[in-house]
Amino acid sequence: MFSRTAFSAFRPIARPTSLRPVRASAPAFKLPSILHARLISTETKAAIDKAVGSAPVVLFMKGTPETPQCGFSRASIQILGLQGVDPKKFVAFNVLEDPELRQGVKEYSDWPTIPQLYLDKEFVGGCDILMSMHQNGELSKMLEEKGVLVAADQ
Repeated sequence: MFSRTAFSAFRPIARPTSLRPVRASAPAFKLPSILHARLISTETKAAIDKAVGSAPVVLFMKGTPETPQCGFSRASIQILGLQGVDPKKFVAFNVLEDPELRQGVKEYSDWPTIPQLYLDKEFVGGCDILMSMHQNGELSKMLEEKGVLVAADQ
């Protein structure tokens, strides 16, 4: 599903047009953000698009829901369980199985850490965001509005 591809996208570093000394009040020269990230391959982007659309609730995590491989992934699974997310509307992807997926998902969302939660193809955030939303009630409201919770009669 996630194939390895070579990345040959190189962008030269932008150089200041002047060699004059910079005054102390002038802002420091900053590298363009494109230099800080690899460009995601078309194949990886398409695979992640497909994964994100595979269920209403998608979690990219380290390990599996049954055996999380980091504390943040474990906490994210616990939060989704406490919220009552319907297992039939949830899918998780183990980023430890594929280095291309692990790096690609970070670039796809422009979020540096894993786990990452998507709700109806929309990026919600990582564990810290989930924890905050869980504590202030926003997550419960969002999950209810999206209809991804276990029905009360079940």
